[in-house]
Amino acid sequence: MALIFRSLIVLALIAGSVQAETVSGRARVVDGDTLAIGAEHVRLFGIDAPERDQTCDRGGRPWACGRDATRALNALVGKARLVCEVQDRDRYGRAVSICAAGETDLAEALVEQGAAVAYRRYSLRYVAAETRARARRLGVWSGQMVLPEAYRHGTEAESGGDSGAESGAGAGGCVIKGNVGTHGRIYHLPGQTDYAATRINEARGEAWFCSEADARAAGFRKAQR
Repeated sequence: MALIFRSLIVLALIAGSVQAETVSGRARVVDGDTLAIGAEHVRLFGIDAPERDQTCDRGGRPWACGRDATRALNALVGKARLVCEVQDRDRYGRAVSICAAGETDLAEALVEQGAAVAYRRYSLRYVAAETRARARRLGVWSGQMVLPEAYRHGTEAESGGDSGAESGAGAGGCVIKGNVGTHGRIYHLPGQTDYAATRINEARGEAWFCSEADARAAGFRKAQR
Protein backbone atom coordinates (compact mmCIF):
# COMPACT_ATOMS: atom_id res chain seq x y z
CA MET A 1 0.00 0.00 0.00
CA ALA A 2 2.83 2.40 0.88
CA LEU A 3 4.48 1.66 -2.46
CA ILE A 4 1.25 2.40 -4.34
CA PHE A 5 0.82 5.65 -2.40
CA ARG A 6 4.36 6.78 -3.23
CA SER A 7 3.80 5.90 -6.90
CA LEU A 8 0.65 8.01 -7.00
CA ILE A 9 2.54 10.96 -5.53
CA VAL A 10 5.27 10.61 -8.19
CA LEU A 11 2.68 10.46 -10.98
CA ALA A 12 0.95 13.55 -9.62
CA LEU A 13 4.25 15.45 -9.53
CA ILE A 14 5.04 14.43 -13.11
CA ALA A 15 1.58 15.48 -14.30
CA GLY A 16 1.97 18.83 -12.60
CA SER A 17 5.37 19.42 -14.16
CA VAL A 18 4.12 18.85 -17.72
CA GLN A 19 0.89 20.78 -17.34
CA ALA A 20 0.83 23.67 -19.80
CA GLU A 21 1.30 27.13 -18.36
CA THR A 22 -1.46 29.55 -19.32
CA VAL A 23 -1.55 33.35 -19.20
CA SER A 24 -4.96 34.93 -19.63
CA GLY A 25 -6.72 38.27 -19.33
CA ARG A 26 -7.09 41.55 -21.16
CA ALA A 27 -3.96 42.70 -22.92
CA ARG A 28 -2.09 45.85 -23.80
CA VAL A 29 -0.28 45.79 -27.14
CA VAL A 30 3.43 46.60 -26.92
CA ASP A 31 4.30 46.12 -30.59
CA GLY A 32 3.33 43.95 -33.54
CA ASP A 33 4.14 40.65 -31.83
CA THR A 34 4.32 41.48 -28.11
CA LEU A 35 1.60 41.92 -25.48
CA ALA A 36 1.40 42.74 -21.80
CA ILE A 37 -1.16 40.87 -19.72
CA GLY A 38 -0.99 42.24 -16.20
CA ALA A 39 2.67 42.07 -15.19
CA GLU A 40 3.40 39.36 -17.76
CA HIS A 41 5.00 40.21 -21.11
CA VAL A 42 3.98 37.80 -23.86
CA ARG A 43 5.80 37.26 -27.16
CA LEU A 44 3.64 35.62 -29.85
CA PHE A 45 5.05 32.23 -30.79
CA GLY A 46 6.12 31.38 -34.34
CA ILE A 47 5.94 34.83 -35.94
CA ASP A 48 8.07 37.95 -36.35
CA ALA A 49 6.54 41.37 -36.95
CA PRO A 50 8.27 44.54 -38.15
CA GLU A 51 9.71 46.59 -35.29
CA ARG A 52 7.75 49.63 -34.08
CA ASP A 53 10.11 52.11 -35.75
CA GLN A 54 10.69 50.01 -38.88
CA THR A 55 9.71 51.28 -42.32
CA CYS A 56 9.19 49.29 -45.50
CA ASP A 57 9.02 50.33 -49.14
CA ARG A 58 5.83 50.40 -51.16
CA GLY A 59 5.90 51.72 -54.72
CA GLY A 60 9.18 53.48 -54.06
CA ARG A 61 7.84 55.27 -51.00
CA PRO A 62 8.48 54.49 -47.32
CA TRP A 63 5.59 53.37 -45.19
CA ALA A 64 5.47 52.68 -41.46
CA CYS A 65 5.06 48.89 -41.57
CA GLY A 66 6.10 48.62 -37.91
CA ARG A 67 3.33 50.94 -36.74
CA ASP A 68 0.87 49.19 -39.06
CA ALA A 69 1.76 45.83 -37.47
CA THR A 70 1.11 47.29 -34.01
CA ARG A 71 -2.24 48.69 -35.16
CA ALA A 72 -3.17 45.33 -36.69
CA LEU A 73 -2.54 43.52 -33.39
CA ASN A 74 -4.49 46.21 -31.50
CA ALA A 75 -7.46 45.67 -33.80
CA LEU A 76 -7.37 41.91 -33.24
CA VAL A 77 -7.03 42.18 -29.47
CA GLY A 78 -9.60 44.92 -28.83
CA LYS A 79 -11.15 44.37 -25.42
CA ALA A 80 -11.16 40.60 -25.67
CA ARG A 81 -9.96 38.34 -22.90
CA LEU A 82 -6.98 36.45 -24.28
CA VAL A 83 -5.89 32.93 -23.47
CA CYS A 84 -2.18 32.33 -24.10
CA GLU A 85 -0.64 28.86 -23.95
CA VAL A 86 3.01 29.32 -22.99
CA GLN A 87 5.45 27.38 -25.18
CA ASP A 88 8.73 28.72 -23.81
CA ARG A 89 10.48 31.64 -22.10
CA ASP A 90 12.86 33.81 -24.10
CA ARG A 91 16.07 35.40 -22.83
CA TYR A 92 14.11 38.49 -21.74
CA GLY A 93 11.80 36.38 -19.58
CA ARG A 94 8.81 36.86 -21.87
CA ALA A 95 6.25 34.09 -22.14
CA VAL A 96 6.50 32.91 -25.75
CA SER A 97 2.91 31.87 -26.36
CA ILE A 98 0.15 30.85 -28.74
CA CYS A 99 -2.57 33.39 -27.95
CA ALA A 100 -6.22 33.32 -28.90
CA ALA A 101 -9.03 35.85 -28.72
CA GLY A 102 -12.05 33.57 -28.79
CA GLU A 103 -11.51 31.29 -31.78
CA THR A 104 -8.92 33.58 -33.41
CA ASP A 105 -5.25 32.62 -33.26
CA LEU A 106 -3.70 36.09 -33.09
CA ALA A 107 -0.40 35.11 -34.71
CA GLU A 108 -2.09 33.33 -37.60
CA ALA A 109 -4.40 36.30 -38.20
CA LEU A 110 -1.44 38.71 -38.28
CA VAL A 111 0.50 36.59 -40.75
CA GLU A 112 -2.62 36.03 -42.87
CA GLN A 113 -3.00 39.79 -43.42
CA GLY A 114 0.69 40.39 -44.05
CA ALA A 115 1.35 42.19 -40.76
CA ALA A 116 3.99 39.64 -39.71
CA VAL A 117 6.04 36.80 -41.18
CA ALA A 118 6.34 33.17 -40.17
CA TYR A 119 9.39 32.80 -37.93
CA ARG A 120 10.67 29.57 -39.48
CA ARG A 121 13.71 29.40 -37.21
CA TYR A 122 11.37 28.40 -34.38
CA SER A 123 8.25 26.98 -36.03
CA LEU A 124 6.57 26.15 -39.34
CA ARG A 125 3.12 26.57 -37.80
CA TYR A 126 2.29 29.75 -39.77
CA VAL A 127 4.03 29.08 -43.09
CA ALA A 128 0.75 28.29 -44.88
CA ALA A 129 -0.77 31.59 -43.68
CA GLU A 130 2.31 33.46 -44.91
CA THR A 131 2.11 31.74 -48.29
CA ARG A 132 -1.49 32.91 -48.70
CA ALA A 133 -0.62 36.49 -47.71
CA ARG A 134 2.37 36.56 -50.01
CA ALA A 135 0.36 35.23 -52.98
CA ARG A 136 -2.18 38.04 -52.44
CA ARG A 137 0.60 40.65 -51.89
CA LEU A 138 -0.86 41.76 -48.59
CA GLY A 139 0.85 43.98 -46.04
CA VAL A 140 4.61 43.59 -46.07
CA TRP A 141 4.36 41.53 -49.27
CA SER A 142 2.97 44.53 -51.18
CA GLY A 143 6.44 46.03 -51.48
CA GLN A 144 9.97 45.56 -50.18
CA MET A 145 11.03 45.01 -46.59
CA VAL A 146 13.96 44.06 -44.46
CA LEU A 147 13.05 40.97 -42.48
CA PRO A 148 12.46 42.00 -38.85
CA GLU A 149 15.31 39.86 -37.54
CA ALA A 150 17.70 41.37 -40.09
CA TYR A 151 16.47 44.85 -39.16
CA ARG A 152 17.18 44.20 -35.48
CA HIS A 153 20.71 43.13 -36.34
CA GLY A 154 21.29 46.06 -38.67
CA THR A 155 21.72 44.00 -41.84
CA GLU A 156 20.31 44.71 -45.26
CA ALA A 157 18.85 41.37 -46.32
CA GLU A 158 15.67 42.38 -48.11
CA SER A 159 12.63 40.31 -48.90
CA GLY A 160 9.20 40.79 -50.34
CA GLY A 161 6.94 42.07 -52.96
CA ASP A 162 6.92 43.63 -56.34
CA SER A 163 10.37 43.80 -57.83
CA GLY A 164 11.43 40.17 -57.44
CA ALA A 165 14.89 41.49 -56.60
CA GLU A 166 17.60 39.26 -55.27
CA SER A 167 17.86 39.08 -51.51
CA GLY A 168 20.09 37.49 -48.91
CA ALA A 169 17.32 35.03 -48.09
CA GLY A 170 13.68 34.48 -48.87
CA ALA A 171 10.67 34.91 -46.62
CA GLY A 172 11.42 33.87 -43.06
CA GLY A 173 15.08 33.23 -43.89
CA CYS A 174 14.62 30.38 -46.41
CA VAL A 175 17.89 29.86 -48.32
CA ILE A 176 17.26 27.20 -51.01
CA LYS A 177 17.08 28.85 -54.46
CA GLY A 178 14.58 27.50 -56.99
CA ASN A 179 15.78 28.65 -60.43
CA VAL A 180 14.00 28.36 -63.81
CA GLY A 181 16.40 28.18 -66.76
CA THR A 182 17.32 26.40 -69.95
CA HIS A 183 17.85 23.17 -68.01
CA GLY A 184 14.42 23.31 -66.38
CA ARG A 185 13.42 23.92 -62.76
CA ILE A 186 16.46 23.38 -60.55
CA TYR A 187 17.09 24.15 -56.90
CA HIS A 188 20.48 25.13 -55.49
CA LEU A 189 21.69 24.58 -51.93
CA PRO A 190 24.13 26.88 -50.09
CA GLY A 191 27.67 25.76 -50.91
CA GLN A 192 26.86 24.35 -54.35
CA THR A 193 28.85 25.64 -57.34
CA ASP A 194 26.24 27.97 -58.87
CA TYR A 195 24.48 29.01 -55.66
CA ALA A 196 26.06 32.46 -55.27
CA ALA A 197 25.55 33.36 -58.93
CA THR A 198 21.88 32.30 -58.96
CA ARG A 199 19.40 35.16 -58.79
CA ILE A 200 15.73 34.62 -57.90
CA ASN A 201 13.01 36.40 -59.86
CA GLU A 202 9.61 35.40 -58.53
CA ALA A 203 7.86 36.97 -61.52
CA ARG A 204 9.37 34.14 -63.61
CA GLY A 205 8.11 31.43 -61.27
CA GLU A 206 11.36 31.18 -59.35
CA ALA A 207 11.19 30.80 -55.59
CA TRP A 208 12.93 30.43 -52.24
CA PHE A 209 12.41 27.19 -50.31
CA CYS A 210 13.00 26.24 -46.69
CA SER A 211 13.52 22.54 -47.38
CA GLU A 212 14.43 20.25 -50.26
CA ALA A 213 11.07 18.51 -49.82
CA ASP A 214 9.29 21.82 -50.47
CA ALA A 215 11.39 22.41 -53.58
CA ARG A 216 10.70 18.93 -54.96
CA ALA A 217 6.99 19.29 -54.24
CA ALA A 218 7.01 22.47 -56.34
CA GLY A 219 8.52 20.60 -59.28
CA PHE A 220 12.20 21.51 -58.86
CA ARG A 221 15.10 19.05 -59.00
CA LYS A 222 18.42 19.36 -57.22
CA ALA A 223 21.42 20.85 -59.03
CA GLN A 224 24.06 18.21 -59.70
CA ARG A 225 26.88 20.28 -58.21
